[in-house]
Amino acid sequence: MNNSNIRMQVLCALFAAFCAVCSQLTIPIQPVPITLGTFAVLLAGGFLGSRYGLMSIVIYLLLGAAGVPVFSMMRSGVSVIAGPAGGFIIGFAVMAFVTGLISEKYGYSFKTMLIASICGTLGCYILGIAWFIFLTGTGVWSAFLLCMFPFLPGDLAKILLASFLVSKYRGRLIQG
Repeated sequence: MNNSNIRMQVLCALFAAFCAVCSQLTIPIQPVPITLGTFAVLLAGGFLGSRYGLMSIVIYLLLGAAGVPVFSMMRSGVSVIAGPAGGFIIGFAVMAFVTGLISEKYGYSFKTMLIASICGTLGCYILGIAWFIFLTGTGVWSAFLLCMFPFLPGDLAKILLASFLVSKYRGRLIQG
């Protein structure tokens, strides 16, 4: 195994931990809390790319499913993933993968990262809202009111900041 692979694996572990920490920074609204976790996920996808970004979030998900309190408000377990916020939590993997895939294909400029981050966030919203509707039987409009509209201002700020940070510092982090 070469140094580049080892470096990326260490970064995967660090981003999984960063996601766990950011997920604790929460505004505890119901039924789905607002967290800074999505910011960490966007950074994981942008900095690490689709493969390693996804790997870092899968590590985070597996830790949470196994009982390590990494989900918002120090929660853990399969019951959290099976609950109303579960689609969004699983959507973190989609977000990291999509963000990483688009940035790998089209580059790491601010504009590209903005598009990649928006697409990744939309992927998370789609999966999260679909799961919420399936689980609760809530109508589409009500699900949007509960699970998307309260998140838009904060997610826009996270998208802008993550896009800036990745476009500015990705080379330094990955190259060393």
